[in-house]
Amino acid sequence: MSEPKRSAMRVADSDRESVAQLLYEAMGAGRITAGELETRLDAVYAAKTFAEFEPVVADLSPGGTLALSPAGDDGQGGRRSFAVMSATTRRFDGPLPSNHVSRAFWGSVRLDLRHARITAGPCTIRAVAVMGGVKIVVPEDFAVDVRGIGLMGGFGTGRRTGRRRPSTGAAVLRVTGFAWWGSVKVIRKPLESRRRSGRGRG
Repeated sequence: MSEPKRSAMRVADSDRESVAQLLYEAMGAGRITAGELETRLDAVYAAKTFAEFEPVVADLSPGGTLALSPAGDDGQGGRRSFAVMSATTRRFDGPLPSNHVSRAFWGSVRLDLRHARITAGPCTIRAVAVMGGVKIVVPEDFAVDVRGIGLMGGFGTGRRTGRRRPSTGAAVLRVTGFAWWGSVKVIRKPLESRRRSGRGRG
């Protein structure tokens, strides 16, 4: 059986993130506008094959081609939270999706996971902050694996406010992505702090 053409091969989430990073850098250099960025990102995250990437980056990469290696498709649909020159707060109650994409561009996204649970892990949040911030609040019993990159920005865990520590075999939340002139921060907070503050930001 002959090898399928590269343009017809299905893309993985890692491929989508690589193209998204190219777009963020192009916006930072003034090559595309904020409106163009959002439109192109929608196309990138909806893409199923490499051929669908080409119109998105045709005017940004040499010859209109991308230097990406096909990595296959992980089969996960995922959810999204995004903020463009605005602020978004999202609370999860119940099972977390196995994949979630959070993007902040000149804005902020806050994810509250203190009432969430991981039923089949690990779960992965891909957080991208460009001149903005993504804050992820997790319960004390989650084990957190942070693998992101800060480019002239910060990507990591914040100060622990609770006293409990994850037990052996605890649910794992993996946080990947990058921050460019922005920050992605994972903060542990005890569940009681949300109860004291009612339905507020906590």
